[in-house]
Amino acid sequence: MSKHTHPLHPQNRSVSARPHADVDAPGGSTVSDITSEGAAWLASAGTYPRSTLTLWEERPTAPVVLPCGTVFDVVSVPALFGRRMLDRLWDEGPGSGPVAAYGGRMLLFASPGTAQRLPSLMAWEEWGSPGRTGAVPPLLCHGAGDAVTVPALRSAPGSASADRVVSRWLVAPDTRTPWLPGPEVLLWAAVRAARSAVSAAVRISIFPRADQGAKVYDVSRRR
Repeated sequence: MSKHTHPLHPQNRSVSARPHADVDAPGGSTVSDITSEGAAWLASAGTYPRSTLTLWEERPTAPVVLPCGTVFDVVSVPALFGRRMLDRLWDEGPGSGPVAAYGGRMLLFASPGTAQRLPSLMAWEEWGSPGRTGAVPPLLCHGAGDAVTVPALRSAPGSASADRVVSRWLVAPDTRTPWLPGPEVLLWAAVRAARSAVSAAVRISIFPRADQGAKVYDVSRRR
């Protein structure tokens, strides 16, 4: 993959809607809702999809544990860095698949096989130098043999804002065939996110905070 281009998504897949709220803000509300098609897609990852759908019909506010590796993989990143990755995916293309927040981390749903391939891509010396790309935090990859807890279809009525932060959908699945980013796309987004963090730190160091106690002299007026 070229460093100067971004990977394109397949045209026959539906890209999830872009989040409209500040997804990493404490107490933020759910950004998008799961449709019946999106619920069916999630349920298809389990051994008994009909049982999962029945559970959701009876308890739509209940989280569910689903296996990874067949329908989707999941890449878990710290919430703030995940927001930077989402910014890169949406501002520079190609968008994202479903995204959830859980326990202070962001869960990026990815194509099956991503969990196996992404760590080896990140281990390349080209991307491993903090001086070139900035610090990429540990990415927890869940694939075949792993399982993740996915948020409920909707929040419980009257639930506290803190509960919504622990487990909620940021970009909910809304189709039976959502587009899912692969390892190359997520590598690209992680590297760009790390570089943006380094650029922001450089700007701050160039313009240090003014000393509030320093004396200021007006040299624009001459005697």
